[in-house]
Parts: sequence; structure tokens; C-alpha cells
Amino acid sequence: MKNVSKRLTLVYAGIAALVLLLIVLFETEVLESGVMAEDKQSEFLLTFVMELVSLGAAFMGLRLFKFKTVHDDLVTRKEAAMMKWGLIRLLIIEVPMLADTLLYYIYMNTTFGYLGIMLLLCMPFVYPSMNRCIAETTEEEK
Repeated sequence: MKNVSKRLTLVYAGIAALVLLLIVLFETEVLESGVMAEDKQSEFLLTFVMELVSLGAAFMGLRLFKFKTVHDDLVTRKEAAMMKWGLIRLLIIEVPMLADTLLYYIYMNTTFGYLGIMLLLCMPFVYPSMNRCIAETTEEEK
């Protein structure tokens, strides 16, 4: 389980570092921000899509391990299932956060920034620590 926790932590930190790198590149003006700010039609469409995706990702990422099929798989297959479902959960939350960050700087629309911050606030609840990995692969007593 220790190996699984380390791998998931690497993915967790890697995507977070990529988001931070994007922020630094745009804020230091290495990459130009606001390049699509004039295209209001695509901005509206992407805002609508990313609102749905980000809200769905926050819900799914936080509730994924509570679904019966996922929970049963985690309890029976332990490490293999934790690697699979833990990676899926991290990607569900962090990929839309990465997209929201990129879209914020491309359109300079604060809606994308707030969606990214919302997903950032979900991240501590899915941090793949060793204790969390063990707790999520054991059966709860009723």
C-alpha cells in the first residue's frame, strides 16, 4: 500500500505543480494572457461546459469511493483497486482544475478562476496519504 500511496501522491503533486507552473508562466508574462478575450461565443460555451464539468468533478471526486461498486472493489482488491480508483479520482478533480486555470488566463474570465479555486478546495479531501489509502480499503463496521 505504501507504493500505491507514493505513486498517487506523485500524480497529485505533479498535476498541482503543472497548474502552479501555468500560473507562474502567465503571471510573469512568459505566456500571453487574454488572447481569446474577444471571442465571446466560445467563452460563453466553454463557461457553460466548464461549470457543469467542474461541479460534476467536485461531486464525483469527493463521492467516488462511496459508490457501492467502487467501495466493494476497494475492499476486495485493495492495492490494485486503490491505484485504479485513486488515480481516477485524482484525474477527475485535477484535470478540470488544470483546464479552468488555462481557460482563466486565455479568456481572463473570473468564472474559470472561481471554478479552479473550488476544485483546489477539494484537493485536501482526496490527498492520498498512507492512512487514507488504508482506511479506504478496509470495510467499515456498521
